[in-house]
Amino acid sequence: MISNTILELFNQYGYLIFYFAFSLGPFGIPIPNEITIISGAILSHTGVINCWITYLCILSGLLTAITIAYFAGSFFGPKLKCRFQHNKQFIKAERLLDQYGNWAMCVCLFIPILRYVLPLVIGISSVQFRKFALVSYSSALLWTITYFIAGTYLGYPLLSALHLFQF
Repeated sequence: MISNTILELFNQYGYLIFYFAFSLGPFGIPIPNEITIISGAILSHTGVINCWITYLCILSGLLTAITIAYFAGSFFGPKLKCRFQHNKQFIKAERLLDQYGNWAMCVCLFIPILRYVLPLVIGISSVQFRKFALVSYSSALLWTITYFIAGTYLGYPLLSALHLFQF
């Protein structure tokens, strides 16, 4: 089960596994963020790991990832735009940003691939960092709290139900 894998990684690397899972998420870490945050919440709820340290590692990892994506978009904007102009997720993120502006970042944090593509698009669009940070960091706080609380109170029953369907 994925919780056992995360627990093994935790035993090997400590709390940094949560930070790196989120900060390196856009670069191909094979564990989905939703699974990682819910597993971290379950493990902290059962007392195996510290709740606050786990949450802070998760939040700081996500903030690191979206900040790096923003600055990559700011510094390499024209080159990246030419390279990704035919990418389906990039086009979708660009359209969402044009249509919804600030609300796009709030909503897109809840959509797995767009979570990391939209900050890149925002950086390419030359949005001021202060505005980006205000909207995206508060959205990241909301997203992580939502999933962490859901994992804390609903995670174990969900894992128990999924365990019944294993073959």
